[in-house]
Parts: sequence; C-alpha cells; structure tokens
Amino acid sequence: MNAQVVRPNDPPRIVAVGLHRLKDLFRDLAPTYAQAARVEVLDSGFETAVDNIRELSRSQPIDVLVAAGSNGAFLRQHLDLPVVLVRVGGFDIMSALGRARSISSRIALVTHGALPVELERFNELFGLGIEQRSYRTTDDARNCVLELRARGIEVVVAPGLVTDLAEAAGMSSVFLYSEDAVREALDDAVEMARLSRMEAAKRERLNTILGQLRDGVVAVDMNERIEILNPAMARLLERPAVDLIGRKLSDVAPELSLARTLREPRAEIDELQKLGARAVLTSRLPITEQGSQTGAVLTCQDPESIQRVDRDLRARRHKPATNVRYRLTDLVGTSPGIVHTRSLAAQYARSDATVLIFGESGTGKELLAQGIHAASKRANQPFIAVNCGAFPESLLESELFGYEEGAFTGARRGGKLGLFEAAHTGTIFLDEIGEMPVSLQTRLLRVLQEKEILRVGAIEPTRVDVRVIAATHRDLTERIATGEFRRDLYYRLNILRLELPGLRDRRQDLPELVAHLARKIATRTSIDITNDARVQKLLAAARTYDWPGNVRELENLLERVAMLASHSDVTLTDMQLQELMPEIAAGNSARPASTISAHRAESELDLIRRVLEECNGSYAEASARLGISRTTLWRRLKRGAA
Repeated sequence: MNAQVVRPNDPPRIVAVGLHRLKDLFRDLAPTYAQAARVEVLDSGFETAVDNIRELSRSQPIDVLVAAGSNGAFLRQHLDLPVVLVRVGGFDIMSALGRARSISSRIALVTHGALPVELERFNELFGLGIEQRSYRTTDDARNCVLELRARGIEVVVAPGLVTDLAEAAGMSSVFLYSEDAVREALDDAVEMARLSRMEAAKRERLNTILGQLRDGVVAVDMNERIEILNPAMARLLERPAVDLIGRKLSDVAPELSLARTLREPRAEIDELQKLGARAVLTSRLPITEQGSQTGAVLTCQDPESIQRVDRDLRARRHKPATNVRYRLTDLVGTSPGIVHTRSLAAQYARSDATVLIFGESGTGKELLAQGIHAASKRANQPFIAVNCGAFPESLLESELFGYEEGAFTGARRGGKLGLFEAAHTGTIFLDEIGEMPVSLQTRLLRVLQEKEILRVGAIEPTRVDVRVIAATHRDLTERIATGEFRRDLYYRLNILRLELPGLRDRRQDLPELVAHLARKIATRTSIDITNDARVQKLLAAARTYDWPGNVRELENLLERVAMLASHSDVTLTDMQLQELMPEIAAGNSARPASTISAHRAESELDLIRRVLEECNGSYAEASARLGISRTTLWRRLKRGAA
C-alpha cells in the first residue's frame, strides 16, 4: 500500500469494518472515542472491504482495523494491517441465550470458527437442548440456517450475517455481540495503535541513527533472517535494503554468516575477513532480550577508514602547537649560494620526497628543514626533530620507533609512542644522520621503503605517513667507504639535495645577518645592539675571519656584545676585543700569512680549554657557551692534543 507518512501529532486512525447490526453498534460508539482516536465505520465486507480499505489508506495510513467473525478473518488474510476481532465472552453468550429463551425453547447458537468447548460441556451438563453450529464462509452460514430451520429451530443466537439470514428464513434472531464486547474491541484497537506508534517512532529513530553510521550494520532473528540493515551495509552487499529484509544472511553473503553466533552466543570482535574483493573488519554479537537470545547483529568496518581515524587521532594528540618557529624567509642573505638554496627549498616544499641537507655545524640546517615543512602541505601537522648523534644506540631506537609494554625491563606501562608515530602526517627531521648506528640505519631504510615502523617488542607493524628530512655535516660517501653508512640508505635519503654554504663563503651577507640576529636578541632580551659601535668594530675586525661556527658563532658573539651593552663605554680596545672574541683578535694579528691558520687553531684551542675550565669540565655547558656541538668540541680538543 502506498501509505503516506504519519505526522507525529495525528490521532490514531481506526477503521471499524462491520455489516448488519454490528455496523450500527460501531456507529453508536465511534463518537465516544473522539478524544483518543479517529474511528471510521466501513459498511462493507470481504473483497469489497479489502478494496475500500486500500483506497482509504492512500490518503492517510490506517493504524488498526476492527472487525468480527468471518469478515475479520478474511481481512487478516488479505491485508498487511493489524486486525482486532470483536470477541464474545461467556457473559455475552449467556445473556443472548437468556433473551432467546424468552422467545422460544427451540434455540440454536451459531458462531464463527470453532465452538466454545466450555459451552458444549455446559449444554450437556444442564441438558439445555441448545443446538450448536459454526461456520467459516457465507455459504456455510446460509446452509447452516437452512439446516436449522429444517430441524424446527425457532430462535437463532448468532453474529449479524447469520441473524439476517435467519430472519430472512422466517426465524427469530438474537444478535450475539453486545455493546460491551464492541467497546472492548475498540479499546484494544486504541491501545494497539498507541503501542504501534511508539514502536514505529523507536524504529524510525533507530533507522535514523543507523543511517548516520559509516559502518555497515545488520541484525537477524533466530532463523538468521534479516530484520534490520542500514544503508552502509546495503552498499557493502550491493543490493537495495528492500530486497534484503526477510532473507537469510547466509544466502545473501555467506562470508558474513551469523549462524555460528546464533548457535554459540558469544561475541567475536574485530576480525579481518574478505567480502568479495575487499577486506572488512567484522564484529558479531548475540542479541539478548529479557535473558533470552532473540537474534544476532553484525557490524562491518572499512579498515582504511579506521587507519584514517587513527592517523588523525595520533596527529592531533601529538601535534606541537609552537614547534615550528622558522620560515624560509628566516634564511637571511642575498649571496648567490644562499639565494639558490632558498629557491630550491621552496620548490622541494611542494613535494613529499625525502630531503638531504649538507652543511657545517651552525649553518642553519634545522632552520631550513622547518622552513620546508612550513611551506609544505604538511604545515599544520607535526614537525619532530631529533639529533641522531645525541643518543646511545639502544635509547635512539626506542626514541625513534617506540616500544610495546613489557618490551624490556623498565619499559613504561602501556608502551611508548616513537617519534616516527608522533610525526605521523607531518615531518621528521633527522639531524646528524651520519652519526646513526648502522643497525638502526637498516630499520630506517625499511621505514623509507615500506612506510611502516615496528615498535621494539612488537610483532605487528604500524603504518606511518611521514616526510623525512635528514641533515649531516659529514661526507657520507667517505663513511660509506669505511662501512659506517649504508649505501642503499644514502640513495634513499639523497633524493632531493640541499647544501648550505658556510658563513666564510657568504661574507657579503654579514650586515644583513647581523641586523636580523640583533632583532632576535632584542626580542629575547630587550637589549637593542643594532647600532652599537662595538658591533661595527667587531665586523670590521672579522673581515678575514673564517667563522668556523658559522651563523651560530655569529649569534653567540652578538649575545656577548648585548651583555656588555649596559656599559657606557662604547669604545673597544684591543684587549676588550681579545676578551670578546679571541679568534677574531688572533686572526687580525700581524703575522705571516703562512702562520695565521696555525695560530687561529691554537687560539681556538686555548678558548675551548678556558671555557671548559670555567664550566668545571662540563662538555654540555661548554659546547652550549661556545655555540658548537659536543661532537665538534671533542673533535677539536682531540685535534689540538694530537
């Protein structure tokens, strides 16, 4: 039937179907239900009633039908609507028989369907002599009346159809249905309509909720016939939902069968299986109502969707808020080398390929890496930096790849997320890649090739989407020759290559760099040395200085000048110059050119030893004050001792 949608505030629509005297009872009682329901009386029966009801339902859905006898049984067989039957109770029968006895003692009781067993026993026990008959069709009713007249019956107690036939045959009749019986049927119809509306509202709400789910959901009864499925499941099964309701799930999709869950009511969670050509993650659960199993439910998830959600969660959870401080514009300078590097970096930012940056310590390799990240499509995702030379091998492994709970003694409960996972959807910067142990180089090569990592102690790999930017101050080809760096890893890293020139190769950038760094120092310390005469004197004195510490060394020098900026004396004697920067002072001494380099190295060594002594032998503190790495500090001390 093409029923229209019921509006929530519409009263229930009840159609009472009756002929003969039952019709009159319906019409008398219908107005008394105006507050609870809209009761319409249909004066027709059987095929005609079916056609009329279908026509009525086109304008507005019908909630419940009310009918009696053979007419009610016919409607139940031919319409997909609930039918409440007007039923006759024992009191109704006894009252009707009492009225019939006042007319004649030759009485017959005719009912639709089976005769009440209790009445037969009552009739035999008290010897009432009442003839009892039943009918199912109109022809049965007509033949029954003719047979009773032939037997001399004078009064017939029966439903409306039989009473009309009896009177047409010259007999008296008593209508079997009382007003109370009809009222009870109408009350039942109103209650049924109310419960049906509530159930429909719940079903609509459930379907709305299921319709919003991306996961496929299907529920079956104890015969594994599909009761409910959502649009996502219909799409997975590639069939309309209307074609699937009522069918056995095993017949529709044997791979998704719930037969085992119905036999053995236990949950089966997150199983990866095939559905046609695609993989789905399934969960099977029994449905239990009031302590008894009434069916089972299956959910299907797309593994790729789960991975996308996992990536988003990891990215949000570990995305640093202020981790990227630099842009490519912070790579200051107009010298040809720096302009070329900056231009290449802007082009490389548009790619996801691995970048390998070469440059001496202090040239700004991490600044360049951050600038590439900030200019890329991953700019809003994590940027994680790690110095591969700053950790022992075992610690570096767990830092990079993470570990599972119980992977080793002292492992954190719940395991630990590695830096590759923390950088998921973003960029990881591997500084001093040349210092990475060979054993970990193998694992890094797998990350670059397979895009997955294996936590320490894990057996299942984790997919990661990470762009790798590596940097080194070493000649990796030399380390390959000595077996300290894998050749295949080098080729995997050296896809996009960048080189940062040393400060001695871009002296023309010194004024611009000094102004830029002075602004940074002023922001950090509120001390402005931009126009300090000492800065200009230092620059003049450093015309031939090689700047082994590069931009980092220049910034440290300016920090020292800023610390003296509160003094009123703005002149700078040779002794003060020696104190501020012994290397520059030594570089400007009047010595033969052939001895300048050796003297500079000697002055540098003296400075390192002095600073190390001031720091009570702390390499970490001394390297921080000198603006060089601990590796470089150790190397220069070793070279000086040789």
